[in-house]
Amino acid sequence: QEKLDGSNVGVALLNGEIIPLSRAGYHARTSPFEQHHLFADWVAKHEKRFRRVLRDGGRICGEWLAQAHGTIYACGLQWEPFAAFDIMVGPDRKTFQEFTDQLDTVFQTPTLLHCGSPLSVEDAMKIHEEYRYPCDEIEGVVYRVERQGKVDFLAKYVRPDKVDGKYLESVTGQPNVWNWRP
Repeated sequence: QEKLDGSNVGVALLNGEIIPLSRAGYHARTSPFEQHHLFADWVAKHEKRFRRVLRDGGRICGEWLAQAHGTIYACGLQWEPFAAFDIMVGPDRKTFQEFTDQLDTVFQTPTLLHCGSPLSVEDAMKIHEEYRYPCDEIEGVVYRVERQGKVDFLAKYVRPDKVDGKYLESVTGQPNVWNWRP
């Protein structure tokens, strides 16, 4: 799949409650960053969609693209600021097929670039240039290796010239750049 560049977030369903999470696993409302508060608001607005997908004890992991980090995305009329890339129960990831079956097109996902036989990084990046989330520069790719019906491991490749956080106020001293605002 393509590697998206935003804030890694999640949404858990625990004891019947939908909980928006930051990457560290804390409630998004406790974050010092505005983007996570916007995420919590967005999750509350789309709670019914999360309830359609999640089962108690599970969580959806995804990329929150509202604030530009090192890539500017075209989040607008047809693109949402959230892209789901995994469903987990405890420490276990769903296989890609289980993930897509359970997600059932309720949320956008990063573009699937290839499935099946091994694929070199060079070939994956060529495919990625053609098929991708609309953005200024692609970031990289994520390999998901599954064996015997289980996720064995994930690996990612990020292009070597990518500048992390080049649009963040904390890096530039300039106002944050937003891909999406409510």
